[in-house]
Amino acid sequence: MSLSVEQIVQRRTKRRHVGRFVLPVYSWLVIAYLVFPIAVMIIFSFNKVHAGFPNVSFAWNGLTLQWYHQWNNLPGLSSSFWLSIRLALLATTIATVLGTLLAIALVRYRPPAFRGKSIIEQVLFTNIAAPEIIMGASLLGVFVTYNIARGFLTLVLAHVMFSVAYVTVTVRARLAGFDRSLEEAAYDLGAKPLSTFRLITLPLIMPGVLAGALMAFALSIDDYVTSNFVSGTASPFPVYIFGATRVGTPPQVFVFGTVIFAVGFALAISSLFLAKKN
Repeated sequence: MSLSVEQIVQRRTKRRHVGRFVLPVYSWLVIAYLVFPIAVMIIFSFNKVHAGFPNVSFAWNGLTLQWYHQWNNLPGLSSSFWLSIRLALLATTIATVLGTLLAIALVRYRPPAFRGKSIIEQVLFTNIAAPEIIMGASLLGVFVTYNIARGFLTLVLAHVMFSVAYVTVTVRARLAGFDRSLEEAAYDLGAKPLSTFRLITLPLIMPGVLAGALMAFALSIDDYVTSNFVSGTASPFPVYIFGATRVGTPPQVFVFGTVIFAVGFALAISSLFLAKKN
């Protein structure tokens, strides 16, 4: 049975209305799924604990700021947190510099000027795709073989190793649409290569560099598997938290998690405002 033009238009309009309803609902459900664990952490960081040993209770006992006042009362927690901050800052700085230079080399040069380019690209892909437990075990084997004491140095080496690939890929994507004529114009006006990079190239690729740096920082401060293999006597924040959960989760852990989330959220909002202003 053939349909009239009016019936076809009505059916299409009905489908559009359904689509406008389904997609927003689906999007908000996904967002709620992602935000729910964070919301639980924030809410129960204000929860009272009546037990003798301070331990997170998921039964609501009343509102309190006790754990925010006693954030430093748990031995080793604050020191492991600041260790992770120093580690993430140093590893991010090194990985950002190395990754940015490597991305520029991969985009600008090709064989025979850049021999082994395809091999380096495969190594970067392998670095991203390899399971962390494999990387951690292999690094542990290297450090033990060469008698390198495990500690802050081995943590930095490991974190730079798995972060540099993400920085390279991010900056390389930014360089893919880069207009080389701007650099050529600077050269024509007498600018030296270093001045051209500092005044022309770097400001234009800075969004990609910052994105790669933020990704490296997030990966470093969040890493547990690789850090657990190479940490030795040093105990980064994720390693400390995992050890603490064997006997219970102290409420101060939720306090630190809430503060980290609040700082990250503030930075994200600030970047959005700056991008909109620019």
